Amino acid sequence: MEWMKSASRPNIAMRKGVVWLAWGLMWGCALAAVSLQPVVAAPPKKHPLDPAIEMAERGLARIEKEIRDYTATLVKRERIGSKLGDYQYMFIKVRHEQKKGGRVVVPFSVYLKFLKPPELRGREVIYVEGWNDNKLMAHEPPDSATYRLVGRVSLKPDGFLAMRGNRYPITEIGIHNLVVRLLEVAREDRKYGECEVDFYKGAKINGRTCTKIEVRHPVRRRQFRFHIARIYIDDKLQIPIRYESYDWPEKRGGSPLLLEEYTYLNVKLNVGLTDRDFDPDNPQYQYP
Repeated sequence: MEWMKSASRPNIAMRKGVVWLAWGLMWGCALAAVSLQPVVAAPPKKHPLDPAIEMAERGLARIEKEIRDYTATLVKRERIGSKLGDYQYMFIKVRHEQKKGGRVVVPFSVYLKFLKPPELRGREVIYVEGWNDNKLMAHEPPDSATYRLVGRVSLKPDGFLAMRGNRYPITEIGIHNLVVRLLEVAREDRKYGECEVDFYKGAKINGRTCTKIEVRHPVRRRQFRFHIARIYIDDKLQIPIRYESYDWPEKRGGSPLLLEEYTYLNVKLNVGLTDRDFDPDNPQYQYP
């Protein structure tokens, strides 16, 4: 028989069989050992946004732990629909929500006084979460006919009148809310590729040294909210003091279109703001 013929040549066939048997036993043992090990998920692939997300998470934790309130001059410019608005300057006071024993003891509070442009100079807006039926209270410039005829008005923050000329309601204003929003967008963008991120040291904003983070989506996709975004982190204060984002160019080879930009100038942290700073009857304010 053929197998007997093979057996008559032990120096060839048998050696091959022994070798293959040994390999088979070794491989089988290896497979058995592997099959007995617990299944461990592979670590998630690194994304270009990861360093920026980690920086933002550390920054948010610091803001929530160490910053109670601040004042600043906010300079903003926004595109509403297809129209890019003018620069607006406003002096702002912001007090962060504070909790004790799980209960809110200090509500999120905002005071705005418009400085520019001339047609808005003198407008004041106050919003305190949970106060005034959760509505903002505002008045138009004191030298306007509306001020004399209407006086102070209460508006829903996300209502038509309050949102006119604004991309976001007053409830989302401030550095803390900016970081929260940027983290939400970054975590969503992290699900996809086509993302480039660069860090630049030594950027300057109003004389302050910053680290600039630039995020780019080279290709327009439905899931992306911007083409380019730039965040400027104040190296000393360790908070973002400027954010700007751009849409894709309208024409091939054209310049990106500014969507929004916000710059916080002359930021003063933990100045000790009180309820009086968010009271329309404060004698330093001009509420009718």
